[in-house]
Amino acid sequence: MKLLIATTNLGKKIELEKMLGSDVEILSLPDFPNTVEVEEDGETFAQNAQKKALGYAKQTGLWTLADDSGLEIDALNGAPGVHSARFSGSHKDNYSKDLIDHENITKVLRLLEGVAQEKRTARFKCSLCLASPEKVLLETDGTIEGFITEEKRGSNGFGYDPIFYVPDQDKTTAQMSKELKNSLSHRGRAVQKFKDLLTTLPNQK
Repeated sequence: MKLLIATTNLGKKIELEKMLGSDVEILSLPDFPNTVEVEEDGETFAQNAQKKALGYAKQTGLWTLADDSGLEIDALNGAPGVHSARFSGSHKDNYSKDLIDHENITKVLRLLEGVAQEKRTARFKCSLCLASPEKVLLETDGTIEGFITEEKRGSNGFGYDPIFYVPDQDKTTAQMSKELKNSLSHRGRAVQKFKDLLTTLPNQK
């Protein structure tokens, strides 16, 4: 089947390609340069995922899988939440993804200065939505619990991975192999549910 992933994030696209397997031909938003950006103004990850999936499916005519995900930190009353990607503020057009990630992490660590480790509980959440140009077809979600470290650890992954520590693995998600991370991450869990349900839908060429 052919599937549009509603993202310009190469790291996210690569993760989803690996999770979905070779039976799915993956396209992403850079393959459709004339699409109009869908505003992510929902109050929840699920609302944003649904809005993106429907918006880009209608523009391209393809079944579209959209994900909205982010980090919730208890000591920050759930922030950055749906604002995870832009937590450090608006960015100039010439800002690289790595620089934005660095600024977002720097802001989180600054806000958590002096907070005891046991109170630095957090979770990554992911909502997935698959839509045709006419309607929502599937919705799934996934969560992984952890803690925010006091400094960056590891160089794999992207986003907040270097400061998200998973006690069961004694690693941040940036210290994990891609295979391990994909098997237990919030996105990996949402995708596994998605794959299980995908077989119930009519085939899309």
